[in-house]
This record gives sequence, structure tokens and C-alpha cells, in this order.
Amino acid sequence: MKVSHLSKQIHQKEILSDIDFEVKTGSIVGIVGRNGAGKTTLLRTMVGILDPTKGDVLMNNESIFKNPRLKEDIIFVPDSSEALKNYSTKEMLTLYKSIYPKFDESYFHELMDRFSLAEVKKIGNYSKGMKALFSLVVAFSTRAKYILLDEPTDGLDVIVKKRILKILVEEVATQDVAVIISSHRLDELEFMANEIIMIKDGRVDSHYELDAMKSMYKKAQVVFHDYMPEEVEECVTIIHQTGRVYTIIINKIDEEAEETIRQSHPLLYEELPMSLEDVFVAKLGGDDHVS
Repeated sequence: MKVSHLSKQIHQKEILSDIDFEVKTGSIVGIVGRNGAGKTTLLRTMVGILDPTKGDVLMNNESIFKNPRLKEDIIFVPDSSEALKNYSTKEMLTLYKSIYPKFDESYFHELMDRFSLAEVKKIGNYSKGMKALFSLVVAFSTRAKYILLDEPTDGLDVIVKKRILKILVEEVATQDVAVIISSHRLDELEFMANEIIMIKDGRVDSHYELDAMKSMYKKAQVVFHDYMPEEVEECVTIIHQTGRVYTIIINKIDEEAEETIRQSHPLLYEELPMSLEDVFVAKLGGDDHVS
């Protein structure tokens, strides 16, 4: 799938601007950004729920907007299933079989059994965790090649989250699908994702393999005789401070920053392992409203 120079305006406001990237099957791609960056709008446009103002979404070099049959290989799972709460599991099965010609009914029942999901007369009778599991069961049963998920683990308990993460990783490994996830749970994406796309103000700020992205920065704990000198503060990103103890992030290619720290003669300078959340703070600025 190729998202080609995609832009989207809503009420004369540009939500997405010249978004451009590719997603290959057999991968899990995390889409992250601060609140209001345009992540959900991007997913909805990628699946054809919204029409782009400019640009296109291509599969095998064909536009999904000009060739609707291509949408048989794409499914979007929103962060809420409220719209479907009055349908029974049998009605949902009938609905998705009519939309997705490759829907695998036997696999659907296999997954229902694996996750101990009983058939119900109303999806609304499921708990929040069961609804999330059921949505994934339906999505993977469509045999779509591209599965787009918006906050799939939001508000779920730890046990249900582990089950959801497990099925995501297993499906990508065994079924050669691509899963594109918008999530504010950076710790979960770090466990799952091969690649990360960072969205800032409706644009792609960066798109790298996760390990490559983490290798661009250095995280360190540094302690000074007094508080951090101004010249050091100007060239690092402070992510935490307790008294004279600072946790900082430095761009690895910024040799000047390293030299400025050395010349300030810190009492302690110790490198720490980087996380995806650290990269998020370094690239998108500030540790408030991480999403």
C-alpha cells in the first residue's frame, strides 16, 4: 500500500498535508503523534471512509478510490464499536461475509473459540475487552491484507491487552498481513512495531524502522554541582529533573552538545537505554499530552 501525497481539508482546515509513505505486508507500523495531529483522519482516508482533498492511496499501483474492489483487502477497526452494539454476532458474520468475499468463516469460529467469545444476541452485551477482541477476530477473518487499527487497546485491562498484542504479532507472522496501528500506548508499539511513522501538524515528521529511530538519539543521566548551566540546557532535551539530577536526550550527531556537557564538568554522566517514548519527546517536543 502506498499513501501518495495525501492531503485532507475539513471545514477549510487542512488536517493532513502531503502525507507520503509505503506499507508492506508482513509488518506492523505504528502511527504516533500528539493530540490532534491527524492520526485518525489519516486512517479513515487510507481505508476510503474519507475522500482525500489531494493525493491518493494505491494498492498494486491502483487507486482505491477509482477501484473500490481493492477495498476488499483493507479493513478499518475504529476505537469504538458503539455503532454495532445492537447487532448479534450472527448478524455481524452475515454482514462481513457480504462485504469481504474472502471472509474465512471457519477461521472466524476458530478465533472465537480460542478467545472464549460466546455468540451473543447483541454485541453491546460484551464487556469492553470482549468487544475489542471480537473486532480483531472479525478483522482477521476477512483475510484482508491491510488492517488499520485506531487505539486497539485503549482502556483495556492488562490481561486483555496481552491477548490482543499476542494475536496481532501472530497474525502478521503467519498470515503475511500488514497492521497499521494508531496508538498513544508507545510501550505497546515498541513491543510490536517494525516501523514508526511520526505525524506532526498533519505532516509526516519522520518514518523509520524502530531501531534506526532509537539509534539517532542518546539518553543520559547527568548531575551537576549546581543546577544545569544555561548553555547545556539550550542544546539538550530535558525529560526529567529531580533536584540536580537530570535525564536528558541528545541528538547523536550533535557533537557540540556533547562537548558543551563535558566542559561543564558534571559530577555524573551516564548513558541510558532509549525507548520509543524518549524518541517521541525528542522529536515532537515536550512530554505532556503524549499520544
